[in-house]
This record gives sequence, structure tokens and C-alpha cells, in this order.
Amino acid sequence: MSLKKTDMVKNLAKKLDGKMKTAGIPQRFAQGSAEAAAKRELRASPAAPKLVPVACRLPADLVNRLRDRAAGQEGGLNAVMAQAVAQWLDKATA
Repeated sequence: MSLKKTDMVKNLAKKLDGKMKTAGIPQRFAQGSAEAAAKRELRASPAAPKLVPVACRLPADLVNRLRDRAAGQEGGLNAVMAQAVAQWLDKATA
């Protein structure tokens, strides 16, 4: 029994789909590019410490003093707060 034309087209599509699924990604698409290599290196490098948001209410004058001090530091307000909390915890546990 011969196949109808639509059945033949379906079979060819299935064959083509199978070939596409088993074939690897060509080098010209992401695998061999310089950008992909740079991204892989970034992922392999050690990650920065994860920052967790913490909300607290502080008096306005204290916040202004923190902002003034943070303007002169490299890490900004986050670095100032981290340093202050670390010093406070070190003092409290000692």
C-alpha cells in the first residue's frame, strides 16, 4: 500500500526533526564565540558575597551622618553599614 503525499511529508518532517535534535550546536552559534568564552570565565570566577536586604528605621540625623560618611567610601552606604554592624557584633561578642 502506498503512502499519501501528506503522510510522506509528515515522515520527512519527523526525520528532519530527529536529525535536528541529535545534531550539536554549530560553532558559529554561541559555542565558539569570544563572548561565550568570556561569559564562561565570569561564571567560573568566584562570586561576590551575596547581599541580603535588611530594613530598619533610623533617626533622620543618624541617616544623614551615614550618608555623609558613605559618600567618601568605595562601597557606599552598604559598605558603611556592613562595617558598622560587624564592629558592633565584634564588640558585643567580645
